[in-house]
Amino acid sequence: MDSGTPPETKQPALIDDEVDTIVNRLTCATLEGVNARVIEVEATFTKGLPGFAIVGLVSSDIQESKERTKAALLTNGFVFPPLKITINLSPTDLANKRGSHFDLSLALLIALNKDSLDEEGLFVFGELGLDGRVKSSSMLFPLILSLKEQGLIRRAIVPEEALEHLSHIAGVEFYPVATLTEAIALVREGNFEGKRASFDYEAESMVIGGKTYYYARKYPLDFADVKGQTVAKRAALIAAAGMHNYFMEGSPGCGKSMIAKRLGAILPPLSEEEILSVAKHQFLDGEIPTFRAQRPERSPHHTSTSASIFGGGSTQAKIGEVALANFGLLFFDEIPHFSKNILEAMREPLADKAIRISRVGTKITYQADIMLVAAQNPCACGNLLSKTHACRCSDVEIKRYRNKLSDPFLDRIDLFVVMQEVSHTDKGDITSEQMHAQVLEAFRRQKERGQLHLNGKLTEEEIEMYCRLDPEAEAILHSAIGKFGLSHRSVASLKKTSRTIADLTGHETITKGDILEALSYRRRR
Repeated sequence: MDSGTPPETKQPALIDDEVDTIVNRLTCATLEGVNARVIEVEATFTKGLPGFAIVGLVSSDIQESKERTKAALLTNGFVFPPLKITINLSPTDLANKRGSHFDLSLALLIALNKDSLDEEGLFVFGELGLDGRVKSSSMLFPLILSLKEQGLIRRAIVPEEALEHLSHIAGVEFYPVATLTEAIALVREGNFEGKRASFDYEAESMVIGGKTYYYARKYPLDFADVKGQTVAKRAALIAAAGMHNYFMEGSPGCGKSMIAKRLGAILPPLSEEEILSVAKHQFLDGEIPTFRAQRPERSPHHTSTSASIFGGGSTQAKIGEVALANFGLLFFDEIPHFSKNILEAMREPLADKAIRISRVGTKITYQADIMLVAAQNPCACGNLLSKTHACRCSDVEIKRYRNKLSDPFLDRIDLFVVMQEVSHTDKGDITSEQMHAQVLEAFRRQKERGQLHLNGKLTEEEIEMYCRLDPEAEAILHSAIGKFGLSHRSVASLKKTSRTIADLTGHETITKGDILEALSYRRRR
């Protein structure tokens, strides 16, 4: 039976005033540990119940951006369209995108919803005040520096107040804005004129191999104040010239802390990349860096927790003292009083020059190229080496005190000095300025050889390349290996130390005298 022909169906006619939905995009970024990830901020405006939603696995501070963005737009005369506004932060599989610097990109996408934005490669950063002012945040410098290091950024709209710090980052064209109105006009008109503030490091410089290194001759604490202790000061000079790890043992009041506090002023120069890396870590710690040509100095107390030393936290791993000392000096005074866990955990950053922190859903690596300086008393009461005071410790107590430092940890120290008590007849015999001049000359010799790292941080391949011994020095080293049973790490340490001594004395190859002096700073078991 013929069921008949079905009736013709008509396609619904398009509404005349219906237009294609515009999807506008701007580029921003978020920090994942210390590295920046590019985030594409895209917006759509569709018919439906008016609303404003942000999606893309964002954190609470970005959700709060909705209220700041609304207030900033309304106080500047903008009327929200009666549409459903959806903002997506892509890639959506990257969780916990965070930062108040997303405010400006959100506001621009909403304010320019009727315009088609086509600004590929333009990054937008800025926090909004409720009155429409564009503010800076502590994340901006680490973000933009990381993007620059990855070669991902060429131009960016940034808060005008942040230009003072951001202008240190070469190779990026910045468009500073002070208000939301300025930012809207800039993007709408497309009149991009980059600006760069003038700056300097307020320091002297030296150029070696086409690269500039900066240093300052400022000595608020002078080695001339350290009476006697000629051997300890010589070892301090060697440690500074090659960025070697340095260990001092001596009675209370003999000058261990005085030497450590004066070491920072005579450390080698810094390259611009190293100055910026130091500033990035300071920003991550919430500090405002000064961009001085001086290596950082950190001296945590022995009661510090493991998280404060190495970084950490329950949800996100924050930076710790070891990473904040990157390219600088970390001083552990009264080192046996630090917890065993901290001392053993120090072995990895001393060997790998990095701190790796793992949390649920988070793995972060902080650079930690440090010079460790440590000091301890010879025993718990401190009088074991004293000629005037009697030691109150038993043999068991002395052994327990010394056993807090394991051999694998001590094996990573290049120079050991046992200091003597100070006599009232002792005098200062060398100034910080004189020591710094020798450090600068040794630094020049290291860089003119083409070394990427200073002597104390040489890799195995670099040790073979740069630490060449003359026949007499080679014979002494082989004799010492057999006599003292030196490990492979101890031999490498001896070569690096003797290379620095040779640089201080002006020798092209390591001589007999250089290796003998390096052996004198070896740890006695």
